Amino acid sequence: MTLVEVTYELQSPLSEEQLYQLGEFANTYGLRRFRLDDSKKQLSFEYDASRLRETQVAHVLSRAKIAVARPNELRGS
Repeated sequence: MTLVEVTYELQSPLSEEQLYQLGEFANTYGLRRFRLDDSKKQLSFEYDASRLRETQVAHVLSRAKIAVARPNELRGS
């Protein structure tokens, strides 16, 4: 298992519908957790890179109409 964490900068606060869609995404195989930091306007995902790709995470954000800047960092562990 190759754990990766990617952090996005949010362009606007999340709506209840967007939070709901993130909750649904939480059931995706390979996603270990996601973390929302309202004070820093950041959304982080930790996932198993052998099961999930950053492009799939970005696709889910796009479908949920969550505007983010490019990832701040990619860290593997």
